[in-house]
Parts: sequence; structure tokens; C-alpha cells
Amino acid sequence: MTDLLTHGEYVALAAALDPPRSPFIDGKYQRGHGPMMATTNPATGEEIAQISTASAADVDLAVNKAREAFDQGRWSKLDPEARKEVLIRLCKLMTRNARELAVMESVESGKPIRDCELIDLPETIHCIKWHAEAVDKIYDQTAPTGDGAIAIILREPVGVVAAVLPWNFPLMMFAWKIGPALAAGCSVIVKPAEQTSLTALRVAELAQEAGVPRGVLQVLPGDGPSVGEPLGRHMDVDMVSFTGSTETGRRFLHYAAESNLKKVVLECGGKNPAVVFDDAENLDHVAEHVVNAAFWNAGQNCSAASRLIVHRSVKPVLMDKITARLRDWKTGDPLDPANHIGALIDANHCAKVRGYLEDAGDGPYVAPTIFEVAADDPKARDEIFGPVLCVIEVASNDEAVEVANDTAYGLAASIFSANGRSAIRAARDIRAGTVTVNCYGEGNIATPFGGYKQSGFGGRDNGLHAHDQYTEVKTIWVDLTDPADGDNLT
Repeated sequence: MTDLLTHGEYVALAAALDPPRSPFIDGKYQRGHGPMMATTNPATGEEIAQISTASAADVDLAVNKAREAFDQGRWSKLDPEARKEVLIRLCKLMTRNARELAVMESVESGKPIRDCELIDLPETIHCIKWHAEAVDKIYDQTAPTGDGAIAIILREPVGVVAAVLPWNFPLMMFAWKIGPALAAGCSVIVKPAEQTSLTALRVAELAQEAGVPRGVLQVLPGDGPSVGEPLGRHMDVDMVSFTGSTETGRRFLHYAAESNLKKVVLECGGKNPAVVFDDAENLDHVAEHVVNAAFWNAGQNCSAASRLIVHRSVKPVLMDKITARLRDWKTGDPLDPANHIGALIDANHCAKVRGYLEDAGDGPYVAPTIFEVAADDPKARDEIFGPVLCVIEVASNDEAVEVANDTAYGLAASIFSANGRSAIRAARDIRAGTVTVNCYGEGNIATPFGGYKQSGFGGRDNGLHAHDQYTEVKTIWVDLTDPADGDNLT
């Protein structure tokens, strides 16, 4: 476990950062042809750096370099074990530079340094290493045929992949994309969120140092119209993997339809339920998980359990325990390791979240807020993406499941029950990509993550399933019959 530093030590490290300031294209930092873009510390409003952003011309250059690298086989045709060794070297370099990356992430995103140090960096490195280790352990197949043929079923890398990232988990989502994509042999172009470009740029530099060939991993900072849309519409991009809002995800489906029908995988929003049945036991345990589920990363989490659907018989006691547990969650300076909740990402997002609150307040911090609402209240239906928990009382366990499914989303859910049969049946009945029983979570790196309904489209992150979306499946049919036997076609 990483030993946390003091608040003062983290402040000193933040002041000493020398962040990257331009796109990473063809193995080096290159000045972009887009406008300069300030990246700021959301907790203080202070400018961290001026970043030279990419333009549509830079997108063309990066795609050309990615295609060149792919077609020449610098990475795509490299022996699987060699790709694995390079990615493991990257993990070692990230481990060596983990504190720098954690501080950079905290300062730019407003995330608590304790989360960056204890969760985000370890999980990011573990994700890339896990996919690296899988490179030479995923076998191709043969299909059953008659004696006269052999059918070989191969996975081949899909080609040039555009990975479009959100701002809430910059490094972890970066790893979720590049881990399986690079393991498969693809060339990857990453478009980080405008608010959080620095760590992706820095890891691309480390990847080059580790031995990832030029053109194979490139990072283009910039906004959606200048970088995201040109990537989505580019005729030589074979796939887009996007994590972010459902509204933006829809656009990439349009871009694909209007260009080359590129593959699109979307991981979008959620309004996730934590369902507490009347027989739930150990309500202290339930309260701990509900607080973590609702307020981790200030609720800026697509799988946050922002709806607590609780049976009325256990609600009074549970709410007292949630309130008591929440007192331990301090809000404040992200670089202070005593704080569990940092700053929201920017002023626009603060205004959006505060639009749902009675006490609007000001500044970059929003205190954890709990509302008791009806199931049809806008607070219980909209993805607020802030530290807001909506509590919905129900009269039966069946009603709880019904309310849980009454949403346009279907990303994650949690069930708390002492009856295993009831819990499993509810988990089967709730339409969500991940359902946890008697805990909150997203599974682990070995389990696929993605959503039903408007929460997802086209594939899954994590697990071996993630490799499927970055590959094409090819059948090679070999005729073994002797031509001298004549025409064997039927």
C-alpha cells in the first residue's frame, strides 16, 4: 500500500510539476495547429499550463502515422510476447513515476490525492499489466469440419482506434482503452477530455520510452469539434471507443453512419440503484457501501449509486447510519489526504449540479446532499453527476426492483439482502450490466463492464471481453481434397 505524504508535501510536488504542453504525435511532442488551451486547477482556479491543441490537420497527420505504423506491422505484427514485454516495461515506468502522475491527476481533475494514490494509479497500472499478460494467452480456434478441410478462426487487430476519454477518471479510462487495444496490436489515438489532458500525454511519453513504436500511441488534446468529431468522421479510423455522456455517445453513432461505418463502442451514463430489501442485515455495512457508492469522486462517476431504493421497514435505521457515516467524509483541498471529496471539475459542471440543490452556494466544492424523493422526481431520473443521493422509499421488495428498472439507463446496480435466492433473482431481474450483491462495486479487471439501454452500446470494457471489441474475426478455410479426385463441390 502506498504511504501517503502530508498536505504540505503534496502542495510542494504540485508546484514543481513540469506538465506536457502539446500533442504527442509520431513518437514525440509536436506543437498543434489548434488554439492554445488553458488547463486549470478546479480547486483553486489557477492555471496549470497552456496546452497547444490539435486541429483537424493534426488529426489527419496522427491518423496517417497510425495507419502507417499499423500497415508496416511495427506493432500489429510484432510477436505477442514482444508486445507483452513492452507493455510491462510501460507499467514499470508508470510505477516509477506514479507519484508524479497522481499529483498531476489530482491537480488537474480536482480528485482527492488519496484516491489518485491509493486507487487510480494502482488500478491503472494493474489494468495495463493484466491485458499485457493476456496477449499471449488468448488462443485462436479451429472449427469442426469434414475430413476434406480445415477451418481456422483468427482474431486480427481492428486497425486504427480512436479512444475518446472522460474527465472523471482520466488515467483509469485511458488504461481501460489502451490496455486491450494495444494488447490486440492496434494503433491508438487518444483524445483526452479538454479539462484533463496532462496524464494521458505524460503516459504516451513513457510508452515511447518503454518501446511502443512511433505512431502506435498518440494523444491529441483539444475540444470535441476540433478533435473528437474529425476522429469520429475520419475514413481511415476503424473504430471509436468512447466513455462519456449519452448525448455525446449518440453523436459518434451518427459520425460512423455518415462516414465509413466504423465500429463504435460506447460506455455512457447511469442512474444506478442501490436496492435495500426488508431483510438486509448488518446495516452498518450497507451504510458504508451506500456512502461510498454515492459520494466517491464527488459522485462524478457513471456507476455511482445515486438512487437509494429502500424498504420502509429498514429505512429509518439505515438513514441514521448513512448520516453518521457521511460525517467522516471531509470535503476540501484535493491535495490534503484527509479529504475524501475534492472539487468538481469546473464552474459549468458546478452550476449544473447546483441547479438541483436548494442551497446553491458557490465555489468549486459541493457538499454531499441527500434528498428523499418520489420515484418520478427529476432528481431521481436525471444523471446529476455530483455528490447527490436520492432516497426512494418502497413498500415491498418487488416494488424496489420495479423502481430500479424505471430508468433510461442500465449500467450498474446493487442489491442488499440476507436471502441469497431473493438477491440472485433480483440481480437477474434488474436490467444493468453489473449487479453487485451485498456490496457496491464494478467487479474487477477480469469482469466485463458496460451497460444496457442508454448506458452502453457495442461492447464491454475490462475482462477478456474487452479484447473482442479491438479485433476482427476472420475465417480461413483450407481445402484438403486432392484435385485429382475431381470436383468435390456439392
